[in-house]
Amino acid sequence: MAVKKAQMMPTFVYEGIDRKGAKLKGEIPARNMALAKVTLRKQGITIKTIRQKKKNILEGLMKKRVSTLDITIFTRQLATMMKAGVPLVQSFEIVAEGLENSAMREVVLGIKGEVEGGNTFAGALRKYPQYFDNLFCSLVESGEQSGALETMLDRVAIYKEKSELLKQKIKKAMKYPATVIVVAVIVTIILMVKVVPVFEELFSSFGADLPAFTKMVVNMSQWMQKYWFILIIVIGVIIAGFLETKKRSKKFRDFLDKAALKAPIFGDLVYKAIIARYSRTLATTFAAGVPLIDALESTAGATNNVVYEEAVMKIRDDVATGQQLQFAMRVTNKFPSMAVQMVAIGEESGALDAMLDKVATHYENEVDNAVDGLTSMMEPLIMSVLGILVGGLVVAMYLPIFQMGSVV
Repeated sequence: MAVKKAQMMPTFVYEGIDRKGAKLKGEIPARNMALAKVTLRKQGITIKTIRQKKKNILEGLMKKRVSTLDITIFTRQLATMMKAGVPLVQSFEIVAEGLENSAMREVVLGIKGEVEGGNTFAGALRKYPQYFDNLFCSLVESGEQSGALETMLDRVAIYKEKSELLKQKIKKAMKYPATVIVVAVIVTIILMVKVVPVFEELFSSFGADLPAFTKMVVNMSQWMQKYWFILIIVIGVIIAGFLETKKRSKKFRDFLDKAALKAPIFGDLVYKAIIARYSRTLATTFAAGVPLIDALESTAGATNNVVYEEAVMKIRDDVATGQQLQFAMRVTNKFPSMAVQMVAIGEESGALDAMLDKVATHYENEVDNAVDGLTSMMEPLIMSVLGILVGGLVVAMYLPIFQMGSVV
């Protein structure tokens, strides 16, 4: 319900006079008209008219979504403003003006309105749980309570930037082969529907039996010409069914998480990415002064994999009973020896956050190297697949012509 309210926050259009007597017009997002009026009065604006802005259906459809990259940029810009000594509310205004994404601008102005209305920054962020998770809000709350909000925002910004960079690396590894496969399928369909029929007409004039391979390709072409729409529907249903099942079924999501770790090519990449996320999140939360038990609970969700989420929660329970973190990690048998040893050194030296940060940096670099190696390995493999698909069709079409030439 809180998510829905945050998404549906209305915008109010107003006309008024400022403290200097100048006329002005503007828009302000608020939960209701009363709160909008209170916010404007606090800004020294005497309201003449105010009304709720009507929603444009087309504009709503075309509006960009708020992405994790938008949140990362917002965090970095706000951290920079705060470090420069700009007051929090004014920082919101400056950041909002520079945002191109109107949806993100509305979120920032909504947070600004909440803070001006007397809410804390962390409390305002919690009004938008679909954009700011519990970890983000807890770190900001810790910064507010300790009086070092600008330092904490800088730390959160670094964490978000590292996380976003790691996500982009993984996407890069997945996107390249997926794009090439999609292009290969489209090219194959075009050849089967448009090119093969031309050769089929040519072959019908020969009056001779076609080779088995050519017959198979011609039959596939005839089927696709008649039932191409069924093929598209089936593909669409499979994709929609996969996404819906993933959304609704926890067992299916758990199965995918386990399968991702065991995948022959991408499994090692996923594993290193999880270790990097675990180390980076735990380093950031622990350095922020969050108790280790609470930090582990936040870190469990940040792993984005049920196998490691369960492992981290087991570590949390073991640490709560008095065990050392490095021993609890070793017992799960899910973490590399290097990471466990670095944590052990950190616990003994009292620099756990620094050691975890080094582990995170190491595995982020490992992910980067793995992506580069995977891309270079996939290129010849993909080219071979493309060659077999397109080359096979070409051979099938020219095989009867070659046979006729040998007969003549």
